[in-house]
Amino acid sequence: MASSSTSSCVKLMLLMPIFVSSLIVATVGNLNQDFDITWGDGRANILNNGELLTLKLDKASGSGFQSKNEYLFGKIDMQIKLVPGNSAGTVTAYYLSSKGSTWDEIDFEFLGNLSGDPYILHTNVFSQGKGNREQQFYLWFDPTADFHTYSILWNPQRIIYSVDGTPIREFKNSESIGVPFPKNQPMRIYSSLWNADDWATRGGLVKTDWSQAPFTASYRNFKADACTWSSGESSCSSSTPSPSSNSNSWLSQELDSASQERLKWVQKNYMIYNYCSDTKRFPQGLPPECSA
Repeated sequence: MASSSTSSCVKLMLLMPIFVSSLIVATVGNLNQDFDITWGDGRANILNNGELLTLKLDKASGSGFQSKNEYLFGKIDMQIKLVPGNSAGTVTAYYLSSKGSTWDEIDFEFLGNLSGDPYILHTNVFSQGKGNREQQFYLWFDPTADFHTYSILWNPQRIIYSVDGTPIREFKNSESIGVPFPKNQPMRIYSSLWNADDWATRGGLVKTDWSQAPFTASYRNFKADACTWSSGESSCSSSTPSPSSNSNSWLSQELDSASQERLKWVQKNYMIYNYCSDTKRFPQGLPPECSA
């Protein structure tokens, strides 16, 4: 990880304008209008007139919610504050997913840890029911101390994961070399807080300390610039907008040179696992998209 005073200054310069811009675009929406509590028997709640949503986990059960809308492409932001303190064994999952045996999915999963140890941010992309495309990261801040914005940009050309506006991962459309890409199945947003102490922390070596329960994750400032899907039709025009169109510019958005540099910085300093580097896992050769 970057630790010198020079790299700290670079980090500050890289993140400050992005953080500021993320604050500017964040809007207070009514979570009651966008989400349904789906399970948890009262452990999930929408509070403050729809401004805040909380999920809780105790020894009896976790909890979860899903979006009322389905989406086919979009730029989706959510501010999340993760379980503080000793969160070992817990997983906070936030993801897009379709249904069926050949589902598509775009994952953020936050793997809890002992107090003082960093969370692991786990990402994965499923297309046509096939995943195994994991990348994992540490974060450059304490994700339990305050809310941070986790974003998914999903358009026909690429999927970009961002944290506070800083890109951490890009998954490009590689259909030209035979790799399926999520582009035909509408997806809902899901989130859940659940116990996974058989694998989540140090491969299951550290178990959940139930004396710390209930564990709580919090959500606010949801924003979706997206194509909603209803009755087999998209709310977006079939024509691809020009890059100058502000309303749907994300449909053709790609990383500019500055964003590419930030992506490289994150992956150099904070990536702890990349399936595209795991030759032991893929002895017959890395997946084709890794060389695209």
